Amino acid sequence: MKVAYLAPSLDISYWQWVYSGVQQEARKHGIKVTRYNANNSPSAQLANVKTAIAAGADMIVIGPVSSTSTPPVLAAAKAAKVPISFAGIGPQPGATDYTSAITADNYRTGVDEGGFICKQAKKRGGNKIGMLSLPQDRENAQKYLRGARESFARDGCKLVQILQSHSLTVSEAVSQTNDLLTAHPDITGIYGMYDAAGTGAAKVLKTRGSVGKIALATADGSPTTVALLKEGAIQGLFLQEAVGQGIQAVTQNVNAMLGKPVKKNVPLAEPLVTTETLNSPEAQKVLRRTYPPSAGPYN
Repeated sequence: MKVAYLAPSLDISYWQWVYSGVQQEARKHGIKVTRYNANNSPSAQLANVKTAIAAGADMIVIGPVSSTSTPPVLAAAKAAKVPISFAGIGPQPGATDYTSAITADNYRTGVDEGGFICKQAKKRGGNKIGMLSLPQDRENAQKYLRGARESFARDGCKLVQILQSHSLTVSEAVSQTNDLLTAHPDITGIYGMYDAAGTGAAKVLKTRGSVGKIALATADGSPTTVALLKEGAIQGLFLQEAVGQGIQAVTQNVNAMLGKPVKKNVPLAEPLVTTETLNSPEAQKVLRRTYPPSAGPYN
């Protein structure tokens, strides 16, 4: 049997870690894995799907370029009767022609991270928050934002600016954080929606001598942001199981092929980890499903 793993960009560590989970679960079932890189191009993504199907893929795991790019991908998989599961980013709202969508519980995390960063901002004497956001054409980003807005309204914080990423790189996050702090020098909290946002924002806070003066939280988790958490540059890390998403996506596809029950939508929790809880058994267990040991240490 063969599984095709379609990544939006293998230049991003997150999608390499999803691939690690796909490999891990595929080995258990004796399934061969082939990976494809869309380089953030919807047309390349569709070409990859067609190539994978022509090459005899029995199932597909995809992290899409965007949710809006998924209808032709789903149509191709349906026509070929190949089960397809999503990892990390789900399909366009209203879509039904897929096996399973393994994502984070983005809305719940949006609420939780929003509440956390608002509390931290108020401890520092203010209530204004800036946000480094994923592209808002992704359903996961929309859920994060909706949850965050609700928590800010509830807890009395003001979201003064949202800067959407285009490349998901640390250098872009550095530039956007500098823009954010120049435009709003009175903010006391930064909400990061992805790992590089936390890394880039922490770099800027260090350069400006603002570590501890401006609170910082981010989602995802990596050896880099774990180290920044340990040293106090990041106050909160909401862990997203990249490896776990790859494992679950293969599991659900295999279940579909064997006629076993399938879970259509699997929103994985993103628990908060702080400096105080980093070495707890609970946090260490989730970290090992966030990135593989080859990526770096967990504490």
